[in-house]
Amino acid sequence: MLVVSDTSPINYLLLINQIDLFPLLFQQIIIPDAVRDEMIDPSAPAVLQQWIANPPPWLTVQTVSKVDATLNALDPGEQAAITLSQTLPADLLIIDERLGRRIASDREIPVIGTLGVLDDAASQGLVDLADVITRLQQTNFRISRRIIKELLENRG
Repeated sequence: MLVVSDTSPINYLLLINQIDLFPLLFQQIIIPDAVRDEMIDPSAPAVLQQWIANPPPWLTVQTVSKVDATLNALDPGEQAAITLSQTLPADLLIIDERLGRRIASDREIPVIGTLGVLDDAASQGLVDLADVITRLQQTNFRISRRIIKELLENRG
């Protein structure tokens, strides 16, 4: 399964100490070089900078030489992640940003976000969904209470 990730899902999984879910769920994750560049940027969270300085063997960085020009409403990492997902083509794109998700879906790229990763992990008994959502809410991750309520009710 070819899985591409944007920056934010990696960041949030790192912040809640759940980054090891990626290789358990997907074996291999591919990020475009623009996502790596966002991670090493001095303004990026320190945990992200430290992690990408010594990336795990299950992470592959792939160069995206020409980004789809129709994606200019998105940040460079999102543009490159969607472009790479189309080019490969990827089986799944992990992206949180609402506009990026909508554009990817419009292009028939299967998408999930950080919550989707956590929900999949909970389905496999790897995490307690309520616990990881509580930890996620202690970061700057933004999601509506309604979505969280529905997710937890469906799990129960």
